[in-house]
Amino acid sequence: MKTMVIGGAGFIGSNLCTELIREGHGVVCIDNFSLGKAENVSHLICEEQFELIEADATDEGALDGLFSKYHPEYIFHLAANSDIRESADNPEIEYRNTYTTTLRILSAMKKFDIKKIFFASTSAVYGDRRDEVLDENTSNLSPISYYGASKLGSEALISAFSYMNDMSALIFRFPNVVGGHLTHGVIFDFMKRLEEDPVRLIILGDGNQTKPYIHEADLIGAIMMLMDAPKGVSLYNVGTHGATKVTSIADIVCEEMGLKDVKYEYTGGESGWKGDVPRFRYCMDKIHATGWRARFSSDEAVRAAVRDILKERESHG
Repeated sequence: MKTMVIGGAGFIGSNLCTELIREGHGVVCIDNFSLGKAENVSHLICEEQFELIEADATDEGALDGLFSKYHPEYIFHLAANSDIRESADNPEIEYRNTYTTTLRILSAMKKFDIKKIFFASTSAVYGDRRDEVLDENTSNLSPISYYGASKLGSEALISAFSYMNDMSALIFRFPNVVGGHLTHGVIFDFMKRLEEDPVRLIILGDGNQTKPYIHEADLIGAIMMLMDAPKGVSLYNVGTHGATKVTSIADIVCEEMGLKDVKYEYTGGESGWKGDVPRFRYCMDKIHATGWRARFSSDEAVRAAVRDILKERESHG
């Protein structure tokens, strides 16, 4: 199949490109390199079925040109601002990089009669519903971050375009994804801070924030398994077993980095930043009914991700 992965040089996108090539699909990887890096897909450059192109998904003319040239059969939409804290002071970032990319991509799909799309959504669309078990039918979605709002708006656009144009859309709402090629997030931040100061670690909030962390290999496996979705919108919560406290993440990072007697300093408050949801619980009955289950628990995913990053850094000298 001819596929186009938009945001394909980013953390999740680069791992998806690798798996698509391994499965024999052709891949056109599009990225504006705002967060993605060409080095994330450098191992694919010599593959005959792979092509890397620098382009911005908010550029209507650029997308039209790419769709016209490559005629993709399946669009994987991972273009977004994935750093929630970055947009807290500037919601325009989400409007442009998360919501507008979705509108431009769907419009190009309509124009070129492309019928299949995967969209990476988020648990943030639910808002702060910490005392509920969240399933796909949870009503009155009330995001508390600009990121969550733009993802929810994107879901609405996909729903309308799918109905009006007989498209097949697969949407995953997932929590924090971890693994190699991370560019931000709590694991990335902790490792960077400890490289700069190996005896003291500043932790945002009170350290009790508890969320599920899914390894990228599990997420990619779910995408590959369910990508042939029927007409209309197929929506799934995708997550893992258990959840991990922020302080436990710090413990794992220190242990894997071989650091002892690190002093933790907490900034205080139940959330790391305004718009952060300190805890939530997923219902995954729907996706489990398909036969998919995560291999890594949340704690295992965190530890595996730290090891992935350390191995990458070692290989880069």
